[in-house]
Amino acid sequence: MDKDTKEVLAQIYSAAVAAVDPYISVKNNLLLKNGLLVSGGRPITLSDINRIYVVGAGKAAYKMARAAEDVLGGLIVDSAVVTKDGHGGPLEHIELYEASHPLPDGRGVMAAARILEVVRAAGEDDLVICLLSGGASSLMVQPAPGITLADKQVVTGLMLASGADIGEINCVRKHLSSIKGGRLAEAAYPARVLSLIISDVHGDDIGVIASGPTAPDETTYLQAEEILRMRGVYSRVPEQARELLGNGASGRIPETPKPGTKIFERVNNLAVAFNKDALDRAAEVAGYLGYHTDIIDPGIKGEARVAATRLAEEALRYRDSGKPVPACLIVGGETTVTVKGNGRGGRNQEMALAFSIEAQGTAGISALFAGTDGTDGPTEAAGGFADGESVRKAAASGLSASEYLENNDSYSFLKSTDDLFITGPTGTNVMDIGIILVV
Repeated sequence: MDKDTKEVLAQIYSAAVAAVDPYISVKNNLLLKNGLLVSGGRPITLSDINRIYVVGAGKAAYKMARAAEDVLGGLIVDSAVVTKDGHGGPLEHIELYEASHPLPDGRGVMAAARILEVVRAAGEDDLVICLLSGGASSLMVQPAPGITLADKQVVTGLMLASGADIGEINCVRKHLSSIKGGRLAEAAYPARVLSLIISDVHGDDIGVIASGPTAPDETTYLQAEEILRMRGVYSRVPEQARELLGNGASGRIPETPKPGTKIFERVNNLAVAFNKDALDRAAEVAGYLGYHTDIIDPGIKGEARVAATRLAEEALRYRDSGKPVPACLIVGGETTVTVKGNGRGGRNQEMALAFSIEAQGTAGISALFAGTDGTDGPTEAAGGFADGESVRKAAASGLSASEYLENNDSYSFLKSTDDLFITGPTGTNVMDIGIILVV
């Protein structure tokens, strides 16, 4: 792919990410004026509040926290926020921790313990502001009684490699946790809780984002068991975790807090940024650049290579349909990868490789698939570029794109063709974006 095309794709991506900046999203939804704190149109009279606490977790937590302290400043009595390694920065009034993602580590356990300590200190006349974004499930870790961090790491790894979607993964996480699935709100009760949330899930379900620590949980222990069986990993789940899920499914231990529970009468969950915001801005900027634009799939999901093949076929049909060009076709959402090989990569890099294989030998079609958080799988890349030339050029050098794909080694292939897309952490997280140019 030529340099100019990569620059256009990167420009559209950057505009999309800027549209979901966490700092702006929180500042626009946390207004302090004339003794009132207004969020989502709901005013809170500050004279009715004794103390204000701030907690949070996620890849966007730093920018969200910076906005919260810029609004509230010295009104914050105590705080604890955790983000992914390398995604943090300086704060004056809020304690910020960093931990591992996507596999949890001991620092995430310590951060979660500190968060619980903060909210449990809050009383009925206090306000807890909770800042949540994607990645919080791995970063804010408090294993349920009888479960160890090692157990959680094993289960998380099994689920990530199984091709499970985020809803399935988070259902299991909720039922192996003492902080997810509404249990953070339970710990804060009877304090008032205001959660500001950046969505990284299909359908923007508050109960799924970050595993819903301040939301009612509509899933069950039995569903968690069934998901593990359906994904073929139940027999490899540590015995203590299987025992806990079995006790929950049989009613021997209490379920997670459900809708209608009184604790949620004191909770206001407000989503402040969405993948749709990023897609709309991408389409707008592509239009400014002279492209006919179409958001062809705002909720892409399923196996990454299958989705990418379909998108390449759709781009080819568009090219041959006589529709106006140049065109920019945009998709958003989040795919999954069932890991069978031992290579490196992420869902967006796998999509880029599969797209290139399907489009090989075709001129005038190029694409970028990338995570809005600036990371994709356990790599430093956000995603990858794709076109109809890279596979052919790689074959001339003796590289088989299909073999790389079968080994889930999209990172190595894209690195060899200079098609990795590296941005560094963006500070936000609203799933992924795909940008396809047809000229």
